[in-house]
Amino acid sequence: MVFGENIKVRKRILQLIEGLTDEEFNEMPSHGGWSPKQIVEHLALMECQVATNIAKELKNPDSLRVFKKPISVSSIPLLKTYALEYTEPTDIHLSISEIKERLHQSRNFLLDIYDSATEVELRAKSIKHPMFGNVPLIQWFRFVGFHEKRHLRQLKRAVERVKSTKPLLTQSYK
Repeated sequence: MVFGENIKVRKRILQLIEGLTDEEFNEMPSHGGWSPKQIVEHLALMECQVATNIAKELKNPDSLRVFKKPISVSSIPLLKTYALEYTEPTDIHLSISEIKERLHQSRNFLLDIYDSATEVELRAKSIKHPMFGNVPLIQWFRFVGFHEKRHLRQLKRAVERVKSTKPLLTQSYK
């Protein structure tokens, strides 16, 4: 199944943010980097952008047919990449329920695009990736999962940092 790994990774992302308050979720790390909210917002933005690009390319009669690319390496955090401008997260405060809704909408959008095309169409057309060159449309659905897997490690570290900055509760002795 094209979405098997995507489902597992998304479930893990939702589990990681589940125990946070909205304030913790939006808390910016003191040393720089993205907040947990910004990481998850980036994932929703990226998924929407991938779905939009696939939908557009499906209508392109001149789209290139190319061979599969080794996109699974995109989940390796050692490979340095940069967020494209349109997938940069905002500084706007969002609740966990709001971001969950965005993730739900972005996934439904991607699934709708997948369901709107045939596998033949998805294999016969491609979109350019900054690292891999042209990648067949069919691989972009799995790419979303690899991309989320890459950021899952980042999210886990961000959540751990947020939780470690909580003041320790002291016991009251009577």
